[in-house]
Amino acid sequence: MFIKEEVRRSFWFNLLAVTLLGIVLYMLFFISLGYITAHGKELKVPDVTHKDMKAAVKVLKGMSFEVSVDSTYDPKLAPYTVLSQIPEVGSVVKGGRTVFITVNKKNPPMTPMPNLINLSFRIAEMQLKNNKLMLGDTSYQPDIAQGAVLKQMINGQEIRPGQMVPQGSKISLVIGDGLSNVLLDVPNVVGMPYPEATALIAGSGLTYTSIFVGPINDTVSAVVTKQSPRSVNELGVTNHIKEGDIVDITIMQSPTTDDMDTDQSAQGGKGNNKTP
Repeated sequence: MFIKEEVRRSFWFNLLAVTLLGIVLYMLFFISLGYITAHGKELKVPDVTHKDMKAAVKVLKGMSFEVSVDSTYDPKLAPYTVLSQIPEVGSVVKGGRTVFITVNKKNPPMTPMPNLINLSFRIAEMQLKNNKLMLGDTSYQPDIAQGAVLKQMINGQEIRPGQMVPQGSKISLVIGDGLSNVLLDVPNVVGMPYPEATALIAGSGLTYTSIFVGPINDTVSAVVTKQSPRSVNELGVTNHIKEGDIVDITIMQSPTTDDMDTDQSAQGGKGNNKTP
């Protein structure tokens, strides 16, 4: 009987000991869980946007954050400036979390020049922005296409659509200002080489449309055979058109006498304006 009683007491004692041990381990587990998961060590994400990359990384590392860096390009900001961050400023996160920052590239990537010709100024400005290009100087020129882009230029030179340029480049635009009320003499360009004719028309404050007839091997030596309007009317009086208006010119490579506007040539000679 005594042995049985001892065994029984030993059994209950061991059960109690195991139960207490389990409770202690359970409590220790949950107490340590807070340390393992950094519970209670939540931090607010600081604002590092517009800071230099090195300064931003130093701040984040100092707060026990991991940092991941990506890059893009913004022509308005200095190289290595922080453009954005994830998580957002003020977010409450646990220490040790990774903060993703995007910084501005040092060298701008290249982008194809969009075709802005004949677009309105407002749409052209949007196209520049979409291609990460900047609007440079804007000038106006009398032209029938009022409000439309006539020329797109970089560093004083016209730039063709599709040409690769650095992002952030300043693109200057020449905008049509409509036809003015100023009347100009129509220059006579019949018989002139094509480059001289177009230079004379543009220098006169007018625009031109070129109509090429037959094969053209060399525009430098091609000749203007006809123009509309003519420099003089049927009475031999000088024609006038508004500043910015269009002169249509017909160009051939090696025109014969029959190809030439003989009346115009006889009245004006080769590019010389003559009025009675």
